[in-house]
Amino acid sequence: SVREMQRVTDEWIRTVGVRYFNELTNFAQLAEEVGEVGRLISRIYGEQSFKESDRDKDLGEELADVLWVLTCLANQTGVDLTEAFEKRLAKKTKRDATRHKENPKLAP
Repeated sequence: SVREMQRVTDEWIRTVGVRYFNELTNFAQLAEEVGEVGRLISRIYGEQSFKESDRDKDLGEELADVLWVLTCLANQTGVDLTEAFEKRLAKKTKRDATRHKENPKLAP
């Protein structure tokens, strides 16, 4: 579960990683990791060609890097991602109950 992922991440940081980087550093790391995902997606699914240095990259590992730093940020700022996700899903479900179904751009 996401809650367990947050717990395991926190345990790892405290035992192996010594401490969390500060929030600003982790935010910069998050931006960097998201950029790496974008770079890889543009090569796998977009028109950009692979550079030799990109060929050994794995999309799953790059996404996991984003998830790792996001989890660190949530932990150090006191955000329960499970609770936050559930609230966001409820809000989106209520707000978008018919919006996407009525969008002609999304018709099958």
